[in-house]
Amino acid sequence: MKSVSPSQSQSPQYPAWLTAAVIGIAAPTVTIVVVAGGPSPETINAVGAPILALGLMGVGMIAAATVGHLWVGVVLGLVNAACLIFLARALGLPPVLHPLSAVFAFLIASISFAARGALFARSALDRGWLIALFVVAGEAAILITAFAIPGALPDWLLVLLPAQWASVAIQSSISGAGTLAALPVLLALACTAAATLLVAQLWPRRWPYMMMFTTWLSMSAVVWYSQSPPT
Repeated sequence: MKSVSPSQSQSPQYPAWLTAAVIGIAAPTVTIVVVAGGPSPETINAVGAPILALGLMGVGMIAAATVGHLWVGVVLGLVNAACLIFLARALGLPPVLHPLSAVFAFLIASISFAARGALFARSALDRGWLIALFVVAGEAAILITAFAIPGALPDWLLVLLPAQWASVAIQSSISGAGTLAALPVLLALACTAAATLLVAQLWPRRWPYMMMFTTWLSMSAVVWYSQSPPT
């Protein structure tokens, strides 16, 4: 998918790439190194999935919004996630127990994140990466707060976040639960990605936004009910 702005592909967008590197690569790398040096080996099982999800989101969404190409965000996001996993293993952290499930989760999540970046590139042109930055920063702040202060945020707020969906899917592969356990969140990521890409294709028509937001809320409800204990 390509941005409608010819000047965007000609502009180097150095601030955008630097931001993607800091948020998507440097911050998760530092976090993994700090966790690996901590006293509790179980810590990585709690923070590993959010770290990988935010790294994937930071690189994939901002990169796609910067260059206006979906595939650039997908590829860079996947490469970044793979590098973070290799770093974690090199530091002696526990392996991913279900690798195939992890690959599938990373692929679906990267497409979903990059799709939003591609839409920002079409709708905001050269400022699309700034919108992507605000989205990534907002979702990261909520995930970090939820981890640092358990119970501080309502469950319904977390259910609305695609970053949380990705984190749950990745956690299933880390814990060994597999793809079936993560099916609701993977479905949510895939459906919202499809709706977002449709909006980007039909831009500048505005009516598809209603379809995108309806899909997002519907998939949030699916995730909510799938995580609710049976009564």
